[in-house]
Amino acid sequence: MIKAIFFDLDDTLLWDQQSVKAAFKTTCKIAEDYYGVDSNKLEEAVRDVARNLYTSYQTYSFTQMIGINPFEGLWGEFNDDCEQFQILRQLVPQYRKDAWTFGLKEIGIDDEQLGHKLAETFPIKRKKHPYIYEDTYPVLNQLKDHYRLLLLTNGSPSLQKTKLSLTPELIPYFEQIVISGDYGKGKPDLGIFHHALSLMELNTNEVIMVGDNLNTDILGANRVGIQSIWINREQKERNHIVPSFEINNLNELFSILTELENGSRIKS
Repeated sequence: MIKAIFFDLDDTLLWDQQSVKAAFKTTCKIAEDYYGVDSNKLEEAVRDVARNLYTSYQTYSFTQMIGINPFEGLWGEFNDDCEQFQILRQLVPQYRKDAWTFGLKEIGIDDEQLGHKLAETFPIKRKKHPYIYEDTYPVLNQLKDHYRLLLLTNGSPSLQKTKLSLTPELIPYFEQIVISGDYGKGKPDLGIFHHALSLMELNTNEVIMVGDNLNTDILGANRVGIQSIWINREQKERNHIVPSFEINNLNELFSILTELENGSRIKS
């Protein structure tokens, strides 16, 4: 019997990709106004530079383990206690400036001062665009009286808490909020799933995991023996990792849960 639902946060409940896209759009518009550049080409250039820079730092393996992406590095403060977070915090100011300054150079603009301005602007714009999916609150409202809910998210504790502070209505739905940076390893590590189960005092067969990432949410749940629901909002092609179920929006959860309760659901 399913007693609890574990939810991922980014791009499952919060539309993080859209928030980042909006922040890039408004930040790149500044460069467009200065020089008449193509803001879309600048965004693409900065994204590419940021990815390459990010992989070059000593913190890269740590950020991979915890689950922090290059674009979070462009706006997160990482005010966390762990030594690796402290190193990351020292790196990010220069990382941001370089990402934007070198991105400008990629499209033919050599203006370090503007690069610094854009680097300082992006975090402000990202915080002003906390997108959330239309189905998030209605579905959580229906679930909260019937299931215990836990939020299981990868990332820096300070950054994930910032995201939640921008959408404070989300927080009360969850009995527990587990952040990989607090635990020390991120999904798909088995330990963080066992940790979440222990907090709820539940067994694997009493929980189902909902997430958008096959390589973290679904793989981790599968490995630990928790049934998994892949929310595939963008009609992505499935890789070798097979979820228990696949949905395109959160409203589809209800038919799965009902059929699981009735014992009639056949896994996809």
